[in-house]
Amino acid sequence: MNRDSLKWLLVSTLKGISQVILIENAISGFIILAAITIASVSLGVVTLLSAVIGTLIGKIGGASAESVNQGLYGYNSVLTGMALSLFLSGDDRFLIALVGAAIASVFTAAMAHFMRKSQSEIPVLTFPFIVLTWFLLLTTYRLVSFKISPNLTPQSLSNWTLNIKGETDWLDGAVNGIGQIFFLDNNFSGVLLFIAVFWAGWRLGVYAIVGNAAALLTSYGLGGEHHLIFMGLYGYNAILTIIAVAIVFKETARYPLLTGIIAACLTVPITGSVVTWLLPYGLPALTMPFVLCTWVFLAARKIMPRI
Repeated sequence: MNRDSLKWLLVSTLKGISQVILIENAISGFIILAAITIASVSLGVVTLLSAVIGTLIGKIGGASAESVNQGLYGYNSVLTGMALSLFLSGDDRFLIALVGAAIASVFTAAMAHFMRKSQSEIPVLTFPFIVLTWFLLLTTYRLVSFKISPNLTPQSLSNWTLNIKGETDWLDGAVNGIGQIFFLDNNFSGVLLFIAVFWAGWRLGVYAIVGNAAALLTSYGLGGEHHLIFMGLYGYNAILTIIAVAIVFKETARYPLLTGIIAACLTVPITGSVVTWLLPYGLPALTMPFVLCTWVFLAARKIMPRI
């Protein structure tokens, strides 16, 4: 592989990492990778390898050069590799995570085809990552080679009790939301992630802060569990949603910021619903609230283009 090929692979790989936050910027991708590695070296390695694998699968598979160069075959691989390395246990979980990253790239291509055929013009987003990760985690109950993390324990809804007590730490809540996009609970990493977003554009950074604040206030006002609120578990889907609805796919919207804030707030009850739905299976919500909420608003714009 010559120098130009290595440069292409590096840039496309870093863009694949940044595309997790709907950004096409190699420097932002590098800052994100640094933030992940600071929190966990092993997770940083998995992130980098997953992005490389997803990008190469897209290239070798013959996907359009433009989409591969933009990192569109890397971001689902990144999230899948990270999730499987965290939510599986056993010595072989890293190998499974990297294989999952490769499959995620294929899933992304398949979903892009289905969306194109339906003529809906609705983006794939992180849906391939969500479906693949859930499927692989559920196989742990049937295939002995897959071992689920003890942290993911199925719970009966009949025995579930809501506990909203706990400390309120608004500083943690301010930075943990963006960190949870990459499964991180580290304040310094959260600050770096905001820097990565601002590097790609000041408006992106401001909207990310607004989306996180909207989720914090909404979840607190609706009586959510304080522990989950200030860990950022209501914020990360809101950040992705406001960026998608108000900036990346705003099209002809007349009031994109207002619509984005409403969408960000809506992710809170959707998150509560999805988490409850998955409780008996012991599965994490991942970015499903972001996907559902964004799809709803983007589909509605096909009929009401000004919203």
